[in-house]
Amino acid sequence: MNRAALIQSVIGLGPSWEARPGWFEQHPAALSRPLETLVETDMVPEECPAPPREDAVTPTQPAVLLAPSPAADIAPPAASPAPQAHTSPLLEWDALERAVRDCRDCRLCQTRTQTVFGRGNKQARWLLIGEAPGEQEDRQGQPFVGRAGQLLDNMLSATGLDRDRDVYIANVLKCRPPGNRNPSGDEIASCQNYLIQQIQHIQPTLILALGRFAAQTLLQTEKGIGQLRGKLHSYQDIPLIVSYHPAYLLRNQPDKQKAWQDLVFAKKTFSRLSAD
Repeated sequence: MNRAALIQSVIGLGPSWEARPGWFEQHPAALSRPLETLVETDMVPEECPAPPREDAVTPTQPAVLLAPSPAADIAPPAASPAPQAHTSPLLEWDALERAVRDCRDCRLCQTRTQTVFGRGNKQARWLLIGEAPGEQEDRQGQPFVGRAGQLLDNMLSATGLDRDRDVYIANVLKCRPPGNRNPSGDEIASCQNYLIQQIQHIQPTLILALGRFAAQTLLQTEKGIGQLRGKLHSYQDIPLIVSYHPAYLLRNQPDKQKAWQDLVFAKKTFSRLSAD
C-alpha cells in the first residue's frame, strides 16, 4: 500500500481507498482540467450543517479590511456582501502575539486557560482558518490538536502538505468559549482585528476556511457550508475556499468525502495560482 493510500485509509475515506493509489495518481488529468469542470462535476455541493465558531484581529498602515473582493483570474468568484471597514496600525508579529496573550477585550478572558494564537510557517502560502479553540486547544495553546487535529494532519498529508512547513493555522477566536458554545457577535468583533493582522502579515496565496463561523466571518455572509463550498470566493483579493471543520467530520463521517473533494479543489486552485 503506498503512502497516500495509507493516509487516506486513516482519514476514513473507506476501505476502497486502501489498495489504490492516491486521488491525484488515479486522476492525473485533474490538474490540467479547466477549473469550471472540476467545480461542476467533482464538487457538486450539498446543503449540510457544519460546526460553529469564529474570530479576528488589529492592523499597520491604515487599511480597509474584511472586504471580500474578486479573486485572481482563475474563475469567477462567488459574490460577497458589502464589507466592514476597519483601520488601525499593524503590529509587528511578536507584538501581535503579546497583544493576543494579554487581551481582555471580552468576557472570554475570564474563562480561558490560555490564548491560542496560531501555528505554522509565517511565510506559508496556505492559510487555514478555523473557528475557536476547543478544550484541548485551550489546555495546550495550539490550534487543531486532539482527534480533530490528527484528522486535519492526515488530510493535509494526503495532499502533500505538512502542517508546520506548508501552512499556517489560526482561528477566528483566540480564546475558547465555555463549553465549546457558539461564539457571540461581540466576542467575534472583539477578536476580529487579530485575525485581520495575521492575514496581513502572512499574505497567503490561498485561504481555506474550515467551518461555518470561519466562512461566515471572512465572507460576511449568513449562508451555510452547503451553499458556500465548491465555489471560489475571495477575501481581500486572496482566493478563499470553504470546507468542513475537522471536528464536524468526526461527528459526520459521510461528509469526509466532501471534505476530500474540497481539498482536491483547493489543491487544483493553488496549482493554478502558482503557475500564474
